[in-house]
Amino acid sequence: MPQGTARKADYSDKSTKANILSLPLDAMEAERELHGYERWLINKLMRTAGTPPIRFRLWNGDLIEPEQSPARFTLHLKDHKAMYALVANPNLAFGDLYSAGRLDVEGDLPDLMESLYRSVHAARQKWPRWLDALWRNHNPRSTGITEAKENIHHHYDLGNEFYRLWLDQAEMQYTCAYYENADNTLEQAQLAKLEHVCRKLRLKPGMTVVEAGCGWGGLARYMARNYGVKVHSYNISREQLAYAQSESESQKLDHLITYVEDDYRNITGQYDAFVSIGMLEHVGKENYQALSELIKRSLKPSGIALLHSIGRNRPMLMNAWIEKRIFPGAYPPSIGEFMAICEHSDFSVLDVENLRLHYAQTLDHWTERFEARADEVTAMYDEHFTRAWRLYLAGSIAAFRAGSLQLFQVVFTHGDNNQLPQTRQELYTFPATPEGA
Repeated sequence: MPQGTARKADYSDKSTKANILSLPLDAMEAERELHGYERWLINKLMRTAGTPPIRFRLWNGDLIEPEQSPARFTLHLKDHKAMYALVANPNLAFGDLYSAGRLDVEGDLPDLMESLYRSVHAARQKWPRWLDALWRNHNPRSTGITEAKENIHHHYDLGNEFYRLWLDQAEMQYTCAYYENADNTLEQAQLAKLEHVCRKLRLKPGMTVVEAGCGWGGLARYMARNYGVKVHSYNISREQLAYAQSESESQKLDHLITYVEDDYRNITGQYDAFVSIGMLEHVGKENYQALSELIKRSLKPSGIALLHSIGRNRPMLMNAWIEKRIFPGAYPPSIGEFMAICEHSDFSVLDVENLRLHYAQTLDHWTERFEARADEVTAMYDEHFTRAWRLYLAGSIAAFRAGSLQLFQVVFTHGDNNQLPQTRQELYTFPATPEGA
């Protein structure tokens, strides 16, 4: 497949196959009158969700107002089967219905999702066990070597042209940026993130670095260009690697960078630094001990490792719709699960930083750019795809704002390594944001 070619039919098959919520509506069903018990069901659903400030506009034009406060948002359900699907499993059905156009939202979508997350979080403590079981999110799909390649293909091989529409133009970073100032551009903040990571790794010219999951190769290029280190970067996304290799050659950095199309589990050799930005979410907690052992044997005695990952305040499964439709196999770890990686190999933890609100701002910037190019996205794929990604971005903004998701950067080294600076002062001695970026 040519680099950057969008796979419209491929995605549509995966997202809609065996998904009855994506089927076209029957006009007669969409116009029938509301039954009394259906009104009761919707009110019950809202009480169970903590009575958020949401009104329902139903398929026949009826309105159902919130019971305790004025409505800030309106959900338009376009047929009665959509209502039953939403009541039966809102964690999965909300995303499917919105993507299919059978549920619409009046009001700011990220604000609506944040309101729902906060309301449900507070109300969930009172749910009966049977309801928690009925609405629970399912376990993530396997992240074995074969399955991991399929999972990554589903999300990252959608076509480089798609991601180029709305990611930063500097290094195509699809991870949390670092905003030293609130008015930083996306490009400035993404370059500042790369600089922040390099400083935490204490990079010096001539060092060797291994990277697990390199995306479009931006960090490897930044490290090679600005720190003169030699980098081995592993990735199983063919589309991303094609872009990374092309950029490395055009920037004349290929003598310092080796991009490897292989699973991180096959990393060999020893290095001065081990880094992984945004890959741990795809590893699967059943593989954390193996990852820990891999990092231990990959690090030289004075080596430093950094893992950057979406996380949780406590163990929790990924939202069913995100895991099923967008990010198969995803599992963001709690900080305790994160620390288990360090404990297993007797690593010494040097630094833990939470960039949660930085990720919310990153997603705000991505969403602005995505919406500005939404017509092009639809032309590349279809309306279902565009609505799904709009909801995914909005829900992610809301999750970081509400604290449902965290963003952890953890730095660690061998437990007996004493070749370390005594303070972190040098990380902040001058701005990380490059001038003119």
